[in-house]
Amino acid sequence: MADDCLFCKIVSGGIPSAKVYEDDLCYAFDDIEPEAPVHTLIVPKQHYDNLQDGVPAELLGHLLSVVPQVAKAKGVYESGYRTVINTGPDSAATVPHLHLHILGGTKMGRFTFEGSARDGASAAE
Repeated sequence: MADDCLFCKIVSGGIPSAKVYEDDLCYAFDDIEPEAPVHTLIVPKQHYDNLQDGVPAELLGHLLSVVPQVAKAKGVYESGYRTVINTGPDSAATVPHLHLHILGGTKMGRFTFEGSARDGASAAE
């Protein structure tokens, strides 16, 4: 656990959260600034900054195996959901603790990005 990490404090119970799922390796809770009607985060209990921090493949597999369970718990298993992992400064990550976003509860469009052809701007700008 990193002493100054927000998600480590949530996992340890030092900061309250709306728990959705928990096991020996991970903890899932609802995002306090949701980007969709369903926006739940799955975090490993052991601190890793992001995917580039030597995360064991077994742990990554476990985190991904929990996603459908969380989707069922949140009522989006049948309708569909999006799973996202942000890594690095261009990803818009805000907490340096590896986490998976599960987003759902609404019909989602395709991803668009700043400067992408889809948002009407030139990627070269």
